[in-house]
Amino acid sequence: QVQLVESGGGLVQAGGSLRLSCAASGSIFSIDAMGWYRQAPGKQRELVASITKSGSTNYADSVKDRFTISRDNAKNTVYLQMNSLKPEDTAVYYCNAEVVNRILGAMDYWGKGTLVTVSS
Repeated sequence: QVQLVESGGGLVQAGGSLRLSCAASGSIFSIDAMGWYRQAPGKQRELVASITKSGSTNYADSVKDRFTISRDNAKNTVYLQMNSLKPEDTAVYYCNAEVVNRILGAMDYWGKGTLVTVSS
């Protein structure tokens, strides 16, 4: 079993910053890609940013130059530094990880989400 636990969400004014963290634990042999998704009220979940095990990154156009994804492979943790936040960034942010287990192989896991609210 694998658990992903997010932290760092909260309420911030427009223009402010937040840093999200997501730590994976459990039966982990290795972790391939990790990423952050978000879901705003009434909208579908969308990819915010992703990072491969070697550090290659991918961002949604709406967050490029404002958000930075990083990871610490030794700690099985992924981070999302969010700067210049806008009210439209308000959403529940979910962590995702492709976890490799020696027996089960690669499987996709999700965290429970952390709420980010940006006030205008």
